[in-house]
Amino acid sequence: MKLKFKKQGFQTDAVKAVVDCFAGQPPSKGFKYNPLEETHTIDIFTQEKKEDLSKGFKATRHIYDYVFTDSTNERTFVGELDASSEVVVYAKLPKSFKIPTPVGNYNPDWAIAFQEGKVKHVYFVAETKGSMSSMDLRKIEDSKIECARKFFAKITSEQVKYDVVNSYGKLMELVK
Repeated sequence: MKLKFKKQGFQTDAVKAVVDCFAGQPPSKGFKYNPLEETHTIDIFTQEKKEDLSKGFKATRHIYDYVFTDSTNERTFVGELDASSEVVVYAKLPKSFKIPTPVGNYNPDWAIAFQEGKVKHVYFVAETKGSMSSMDLRKIEDSKIECARKFFAKITSEQVKYDVVNSYGKLMELVK
């Protein structure tokens, strides 16, 4: 009797099992970020997108006229960002904006610029989550977020802050 395995499915499951195993390891051990002279171009924001505008949020403060969100929590967050008098401009970071981590690339959700003088952190990079409990996050996701904290701590000044928020109210608690 011969057994047949769906090769790709088996490989994918095996890789996921190994990554999940390492995801529980503390990210603060054994690695550090070193700033490089490399820069990103604005091209990551100007690549042509083919989106159905009826599924987007019509925005006034976003870098584009429409924002496409990944969840209802993000949609609510965008509505509050867009209505805020403290927010000058914001952007949903493109999938091509990645931070390398030991457990895989990480893509934060938002870049936000506030009016100077109204908040203590003029620039904010945010990850939006429906829950702030680390118990609700997969270990790998939690590890990537911890790595992102180290990354932004290394490359930014006091004016720039990175954190995880579940609402616009939580964001304002962190920047005021």
